[in-house]
Amino acid sequence: MAFALSKIQLESSAFQAHGAIPTRHTGEGDDVSPTLAWRDAPDGTKGYAVICHDPDAPLVQRGGYGFVHWLLYNLPGSTTSLAEGCAEGTRGKNDFGKLGYGGPMPPEGHGVHHYYFWVLALDKPTDLPEGLDIVELLKQLEPHLLGMNRLVGTYQRG
Repeated sequence: MAFALSKIQLESSAFQAHGAIPTRHTGEGDDVSPTLAWRDAPDGTKGYAVICHDPDAPLVQRGGYGFVHWLLYNLPGSTTSLAEGCAEGTRGKNDFGKLGYGGPMPPEGHGVHHYYFWVLALDKPTDLPEGLDIVELLKQLEPHLLGMNRLVGTYQRG
């Protein structure tokens, strides 16, 4: 299946869709991942992955624009939420060069950035190794993608 939006619904108790992400969840704050919850996954979903990406980052990497803040995968199909600062799943390598979540931290004076939190529903459980980057992760997941959707939050450095 191609990467296309589905009916899966993603939300957070930390911020509203297109609303400001609290400082607590940014590089200027405690740098902990926000709570996420989803519902209406496609039939046959047996696993999930979560990605947070900032397409507004002024970087060209791997042939595309933006900055990857979070890669989390190997989540079982029974998962429907992630707690703040979750320790579930397997951590991939973000564009800070670290494993796990790295919160919003746009350049000073760069204005508002948009952070896309994606949930990907998969047709099989995964057992991928820790530390994959976005290119390798998507290469592994794309053949098993049943559906996906996103929650967009914003942040501007103070």
